[in-house]
Amino acid sequence: MTWLRVLLICCCAAWLVLAQSDDETIYDLGPGVTPPRVIKQVNPRYPTNRGVRAVGSVIIALVVSSKGLPKDPHVVKSLDKDLDDSAVDAVKEWRFAPAQMNGQAVAVRISLEIHFHEM
Repeated sequence: MTWLRVLLICCCAAWLVLAQSDDETIYDLGPGVTPPRVIKQVNPRYPTNRGVRAVGSVIIALVVSSKGLPKDPHVVKSLDKDLDDSAVDAVKEWRFAPAQMNGQAVAVRISLEIHFHEM
């Protein structure tokens, strides 16, 4: 029974560490905060069921975590529902070098403009 308790304690401790990692302070970009840098960018896909390609931009707001991961990407300027969804799906796959403040990686709020244009 002792090994079962140890296993349960280890699992609980790991869960607490993971739960706390999402509870980080989120900063706004400004003086003293170096913005995150895109290190992996995925382009959105045009939906294949469209006869005409829309041209324009979708603005996505999100938080870039201190680990460089996109969190809660959502549309703040829409172009078209299908294109909005495609832009959000693409941004979820992006990766960043995180923002820095006083030499430490921090989470920040940013906005991205995703352009859709004719080929």
